[in-house]
Amino acid sequence: MRLQVALRRTVIAAAAMMATAFSADGAAATAAPPRPAIQQVQTPAAAAPVPTAEPAAASTAATTAEPVCMRVKGAEACVGPDGSDRPGITIEDTADDHRHPAVEYYLNGYLGTVYVIHNMGRKGEVRGSREIGKVVTFRAALYQGNRRIKYGRWKTVQNVAKYPVKRDTRTTPAEARAKSRTCSSTKAAATICFAERKTFVYACDTAADEYQARAEYFVGGDPTTRYEIHQLAGVGTCGKAEHGELSISMYRASAFDHGRRKATRLYKYN
Repeated sequence: MRLQVALRRTVIAAAAMMATAFSADGAAATAAPPRPAIQQVQTPAAAAPVPTAEPAAASTAATTAEPVCMRVKGAEACVGPDGSDRPGITIEDTADDHRHPAVEYYLNGYLGTVYVIHNMGRKGEVRGSREIGKVVTFRAALYQGNRRIKYGRWKTVQNVAKYPVKRDTRTTPAEARAKSRTCSSTKAAATICFAERKTFVYACDTAADEYQARAEYFVGGDPTTRYEIHQLAGVGTCGKAEHGELSISMYRASAFDHGRRKATRLYKYN
């Protein structure tokens, strides 16, 4: 009898020890998983700052858009977007001498009309126009009097103007006269016409000869900036320039044989 009681106690004690060992293993097993949980918390924290960098850089680039410039010694011509420090097309005098710089340019891929802006201010002065097309092909040049003595390479830029001017190449001299308030012509059949509500200027070739029609004029009462339109497409064609709210100050029509003036009128005051 005593032997049976002793065996039962031994069995109960062994069972208790096994239960204790099992519960200890179970506790150890449930304690192990927290390590991955801590790692999951740390990983997102390390990655959090990354996404905010690119949008900030993109917005900064959009607000500090740089103009595209072409240079020769004494002149710097630039085409810039509205958000830049040189919007539109500009020409700067970079030398203190007796020469003046000019920018020569074509608009919207059309080679029948070349535009020229002469900057006759002093060194460091900038002149130009906000009215440019979707495509601008330009170069810097240097003049002594009316003679071009130096010029640079051509450069084309696209899509910099928020409101680009449209290409107008189908206007005839008769239509230009009908649309304009004032016109003037030379003996060699070059005509300048303009209107001053959202000012536009036409330079028209009205003779079948080898001469080029040119409009030469000043706007806004500024004597330090001369604008030119050279019409190269031949008889019955007109080139058009726009000047926004600026009005014409002085103007004349001329005819050229390449760089030589063949006929002109005296400047008229508007």
